[in-house]
Amino acid sequence: MLKNLTLEKIVKTALFIAGVALVFMVVYNYFNLAIYALIALFFSYLLDPIVNRMQAAGIERTFGITITLTTVLLLIIWISTSVIPIVANRMAVLTRQLHAENLIMIANQIEIHLRSNFDFIPTGYLTDNVAVFVEDLFDFGRVSDIVGDLIGIFTNLFAAFLVIPFATFFFLKDGHKIRRDILQLVPNKYFETTLSLVDKIETRLGRYFRSVLLQCTIVGIVSWLALSVAGLNNAGTVGITIGIANSIPYFGPIIGYLLSIVVSIIETGDFSLVIPCILAVMVAQILDNVVLQPLIFSKSADIHPVAILFIIMIGAQTAGILGMLVAIPIATIIKITINQVSWSFSNYHVFRAGSGTNKPTSSSSQQYTGMD
Repeated sequence: MLKNLTLEKIVKTALFIAGVALVFMVVYNYFNLAIYALIALFFSYLLDPIVNRMQAAGIERTFGITITLTTVLLLIIWISTSVIPIVANRMAVLTRQLHAENLIMIANQIEIHLRSNFDFIPTGYLTDNVAVFVEDLFDFGRVSDIVGDLIGIFTNLFAAFLVIPFATFFFLKDGHKIRRDILQLVPNKYFETTLSLVDKIETRLGRYFRSVLLQCTIVGIVSWLALSVAGLNNAGTVGITIGIANSIPYFGPIIGYLLSIVVSIIETGDFSLVIPCILAVMVAQILDNVVLQPLIFSKSADIHPVAILFIIMIGAQTAGILGMLVAIPIATIIKITINQVSWSFSNYHVFRAGSGTNKPTSSSSQQYTGMD
């Protein structure tokens, strides 16, 4: 083993370790900049297909990126000046009404209403469980540091508005060059495995983020329209919230139903709008389950539904709502990494002593080509 240890290998390994250590140090000491980079990377994943289509149509890539980013920035500015103030005012009113005591009081009213029709429901069953749920929901102690950091990031909007578009532009323009420079630090023995791993993660995450954005937008708009028809005054705010919550598998629709029920009771003081609001949210969820998920999410996550349920619950236990939002992308990265490394163990022999080549056999090559 020591005979195979050359100065070149030592230098490459040292540079790789130093690079990883430097990345962790930068992320730790410059958390805001790291978040800016992640947001820019997220936007580059979303916008890359648009830029690629423009380039395929004959538009020079740099010009296409400029047009795309300018359009997105103008759209964000319009939303910030026209839509967000209205929604923010509505949400401020709802937030003052949706405190823990009010939610428990509403749960008690619903329980009384249910017990009048269903005697088998135990006394305090709904109220006690809602109290526990509300206590957990409003307990942000587990993620206080993360939330504090996120709030701190957006206190300097000028820096974010300057850095994120700039970084997104160069991720779109020179993403392949950046990837190539980073991969040059990887020892040749692991190059093909790492290259395939990075490509699969980028492809899957890009598909997932675009799918979630499209799905949440459609569900939010349909919920908004359906709740407006149902007669809810805060239909816009509730619809947008339902759309955002829909990014959480399984639990998002539940949040949508509960929020529409609670807001309807707060607005009317009785249960007259509960059934119409439930039907309105049901319309959006039927559209999501029957049309959107089969068309949009056919291969975006590629994780078994039971596994997704437990992954979301683990995310919730670890970091609350934030953990539920990032659980699927993190699980996707882990799944792809395990699959790719496991496949490489069997076919590329990358960790076996004395292997003189990284090339797989012909049968293995066929399997590799068809691997998702």
